[in-house]
Amino acid sequence: MYDLSPDLAVTAHGPVRLIELNRPDQLNSASEGMHTALAEVWDRVAADHGARAVVLTGRGRAFSAGGNFEVMRRVQRDEAFRHQNVVEARRIITGMVRCPVPVVAAVNGPAVGLGCSLALLSDIVVMADSAHIADPHLQVGLVAGDGGALVLPLIVGLARAKELLFLGRKVKAQDAEHLGLVNSVVPREQVVDEAMKLAQRLAEMPAQALRDTKRAVNLHLERAMSAGLEAALTAERESMHSPEHVALVDKLLAKD
Repeated sequence: MYDLSPDLAVTAHGPVRLIELNRPDQLNSASEGMHTALAEVWDRVAADHGARAVVLTGRGRAFSAGGNFEVMRRVQRDEAFRHQNVVEARRIITGMVRCPVPVVAAVNGPAVGLGCSLALLSDIVVMADSAHIADPHLQVGLVAGDGGALVLPLIVGLARAKELLFLGRKVKAQDAEHLGLVNSVVPREQVVDEAMKLAQRLAEMPAQALRDTKRAVNLHLERAMSAGLEAALTAERESMHSPEHVALVDKLLAKD
């Protein structure tokens, strides 16, 4: 619909915009094109006067496996591309937080790394009972600056956020619901339908009141962004070409 990238499909379903991460054969890991499109799409939604709600999901069996090693390798070696990657990460975060319409994540499968951030930055999360969520930035030598460090403390508190970020633990659907990471858990085959039904309900709400309520609630996230986002992104950018990160990626690639 918005003609951004083949790796990010956007379709209109009445007042609902369905945004699908579209690299199913790669578990929707983020290509360069997908990452750039994710940075742009929220401005397009904001300017779309017919949009009243968004459903964000992944095609195939994963929500998103996060980053991919080809992009990581280029980020390690190319300073200009590294800067672009961080600029886009900032736009993804601020775009989702400030998107005027509600975003419902349909987590149909694993939501890892960037996928975890996309789910946590959504307003309401419906998760498949077979899915899991995890932020393993640290396990590949990266700072979790693009969402996890910002959002997790607000959802689960500092102690639990540190556990999840430091250890990169996989959180199964039922545990994610218990922790407040997601709003509901449904059978996998129902997750997108349930999210679409919920988005349709939201689309029928008084539009201005819903937008202003989202803005008011997200003042907590805005304060967190003003206090820590730039420091987190700067730290992540530096970790993107650290010897630790390079060595860990090389080790993982050697296993393939």
